[in-house]
Amino acid sequence: MARNRFFIDHISEEAALTGDEFRHAKNVLRLREGSEISLLDGSGAEYSAIVTKVERDKMLVHVLEKSASDREPHTEVCLLVGALKGDKTELVVQKAAELGASKVAVFSSRYCSAYMNENKLERLNRVSREAAKQCMRTVAPEVVYFETFEEALKSADGYQNKLFACEFLGGSEGSLHGLSGSCALVVGSEGGFSEGEFALAKSLGFTGVSLGKRILRAETAAIAFLSVVMYELGELR
Repeated sequence: MARNRFFIDHISEEAALTGDEFRHAKNVLRLREGSEISLLDGSGAEYSAIVTKVERDKMLVHVLEKSASDREPHTEVCLLVGALKGDKTELVVQKAAELGASKVAVFSSRYCSAYMNENKLERLNRVSREAAKQCMRTVAPEVVYFETFEEALKSADGYQNKLFACEFLGGSEGSLHGLSGSCALVVGSEGGFSEGEFALAKSLGFTGVSLGKRILRAETAAIAFLSVVMYELGELR
């Protein structure tokens, strides 16, 4: 039976669950002294531990063993997505974590009608952590926010492949078949992109990619694009 998994910032031989992780462990899972759990610190390692004491505001644990994980992707992939309405951005973040993205960057663009704030960004990072735990990853993709589209594009400097999904392209400018190396993928919000935004992306080294003849919903486009890229990188085989 798989052990319950928790993210904490610092792991030593004696550690403690606090905050949301503590409340979930105590009030939802009802863990008690002697319960076996796994700890994650975002380093790619997993630590087996046992609960030694439950206090009013924290749960003390003793770390037993450190092990390497084989669940993390071999290639770094960043998904850059326009802010979406309602809880659709949460859906994209959840699926990005499951599919193996290393990072998710949310941005505002010309036709974006959703907005972000610190509370929403914190919520998205919680969604990422929960998804990572559920799919047995040891690293939760960081979710960041860029107020301008140009800032988001420039954050992709250094990636070997910079791919821009554009709904008004007649066809892809390059093939995804046999893709290798780190990737930055850009997908728009519900309103899509302007010609000027595509031109800006081109000037910064992005290659236009078509996702087919049908117009996909923004959340579908993000998940489908990432899925195809992860398959071509060998992460879904």
